[in-house]
Amino acid sequence: MDLGPLILSHAGLFAAAFLAATIFPFQSELVLVGLVVAEPTHWGTLLFAASVGNTLGSVVNWVLGRLIVRFRERSWFPVKPRDYERVERWYARWGVWSLLLAWLPFGGDALTVVAGALRTPLLPFVLLVGIGKTARYAVLVAATLGWLA
Repeated sequence: MDLGPLILSHAGLFAAAFLAATIFPFQSELVLVGLVVAEPTHWGTLLFAASVGNTLGSVVNWVLGRLIVRFRERSWFPVKPRDYERVERWYARWGVWSLLLAWLPFGGDALTVVAGALRTPLLPFVLLVGIGKTARYAVLVAATLGWLA
């Protein structure tokens, strides 16, 4: 059995999921669904590749948040001080548990940057983001395979 195409499809899915989690707009869900339709017996490894890629992409956002917050006082900083304080209050209220929603198409990526800027420890960040993103992809896989009917 030639594993080359299978490895390439999984690597491509990993890359798509990684990019989709960063600040670059990309739709990894379409790639995952297409591959599950094409390779339904490999749904488990496809789910794994998408989940790990998307979670690691969020770690890039976390690192960016950790790094860019140093420049908070600069005039070019993209968030005004008043808005930054509002975000701090919001995150203090909802805390790390909000990271379970990092998979949301609108605001999810920003949430991962905020978590980095506000110094959320990496281990709880990875666990919560990974759980949320894996759950989202698992629902997509289950729907694609007709398990939710």
